[in-house]
Amino acid sequence: MSDNTEWQDFEKLIVVRRLREVIGKWFHIQINFTDAKGFLRGVPEGKFFNPLNPISQAITNDDKGFGDCVAEARKTTVDTMGAKSPRTYRCKSGFSAVSVPIKVGSRYLGCVFGDGFILKESEAEQKSRIENYIGRLLPKQEKELKAKIAEIPVLNEKEVGYLTELITIVVDEMVSMQKSVSDQSHKVNQLSAELGTRFGFANMVGKSSAMQGLYSLVERVCDSDTTVLINGANGTGKELIAKALHYNSKRKKSKFITVNCGAFNENLLESELFGHVKGAFTGAAKDKVGLFEAADGGTLFLDEVGDTSMSMQVKLLRVLQEGTFTPVGSTQVKKANVRVLAATNKNLEKMVQEGTFREDMFYRLNVINLVVPSLKDRKEDIPLLINHFLERYAKNSNKPVKVVNKDCMTRLMDHEWPGNVRELENEVERLCVLAGDDKEITSDFLSGRIQEKTNTQYPGLRVHGRLKDALEQLEKQLIREGLERTGWNKSRLAKELGISRAGLIMKVEKYALEKRKIS
Repeated sequence: MSDNTEWQDFEKLIVVRRLREVIGKWFHIQINFTDAKGFLRGVPEGKFFNPLNPISQAITNDDKGFGDCVAEARKTTVDTMGAKSPRTYRCKSGFSAVSVPIKVGSRYLGCVFGDGFILKESEAEQKSRIENYIGRLLPKQEKELKAKIAEIPVLNEKEVGYLTELITIVVDEMVSMQKSVSDQSHKVNQLSAELGTRFGFANMVGKSSAMQGLYSLVERVCDSDTTVLINGANGTGKELIAKALHYNSKRKKSKFITVNCGAFNENLLESELFGHVKGAFTGAAKDKVGLFEAADGGTLFLDEVGDTSMSMQVKLLRVLQEGTFTPVGSTQVKKANVRVLAATNKNLEKMVQEGTFREDMFYRLNVINLVVPSLKDRKEDIPLLINHFLERYAKNSNKPVKVVNKDCMTRLMDHEWPGNVRELENEVERLCVLAGDDKEITSDFLSGRIQEKTNTQYPGLRVHGRLKDALEQLEKQLIREGLERTGWNKSRLAKELGISRAGLIMKVEKYALEKRKIS
């Protein structure tokens, strides 16, 4: 329990409400809470819970009397927490009270007290003190209130014990509820930290310049509330980028919700995003909360946003611009504080030109544009990704990490990977399964499409004649394809081929492969 504890939530506990009713009915005594500083909690500011006897009501309605009660509550809290156990004490007005400390773990965080009664053992003395207090504080009501003294509950030692036990039960319920809330909060914070680590920039796999540039841009925009459009082919990891944006932002402790816009027809998507009211359409048996409302305070990821209809784009545009939406079948306008991330594998700019995507929607989504490169454009990341997937498989299956032999790695590097990282991940998992207990993975286990592709990659290559000519032809083709793949970055290609940059330049000149000569 902390200083920002929602004390009014304790009033929602059925046990607390029922015990307050029982204590009021049996003993005609009121129950109040104080925090660690002795301030009354769970009541309207400047008030006690309605006292159950007329004398206490009159005292708390008077400014000085109320001040005395507040001071008593603060002193009682300090004394009770110091005593660390239930105690009975005497108020300035002459009434008796029982207080029980609230303890969570080793921390004392306030107390619950019941007051407004007289002890049987000191009945005469306390009644006399109450008469004197009334005379000094409320002289105009003295006669009327003194007549009410006989109505003050008088408790013997055994009854005080019962009262203390009941108040202790109230405290136990409060502590139990707070422990549950604290545990849930701890789990949420722990999960948030784990997700932040999992989707942290340090754990993103890829050393290629294209990916490093992407990570740098993600890091710069993650803490902004600006809408981001993530472009990339299927399987490139667009959702992972979206999660990195969320779990490294100030919204990381709130929800991250994903919806695939292409998986719903227009009507269902509208209901999914904005919710609906009961009876809005056939099958709407009850109200439904939409994803924008559910993601309030967090992030909503609209995957495959290019598949939305023109009319749906109008409704989405309203949320993006104003933060408001209307559930299906309702006239109530709702508001949500949501950061929107969107992704697509389509060319939205071309769709705008063709009239199949709204121009205003495109510009509203495309405030920040992140492009996730295809795997064929960052082949130097393939060995890193393979090792990453091998280690993950070993961890999940509780087996030693396997290794891919040179020939198998070469074939994996040569494959074009139309399915991108997702295809590579599935292939590595398949290789691990087929390899069984073998530590080394060979090319024998590769999928047929990869075997066939690498065997026929150079269909025009001569297979007869002089070996020297055939090797030169292969060398020329490898260098040309490598230059095109790396954007004519000779340093990078030389490293890939395992030769010096000077050696590569000589071969480029030999085969007339300068960009200006073959473009």
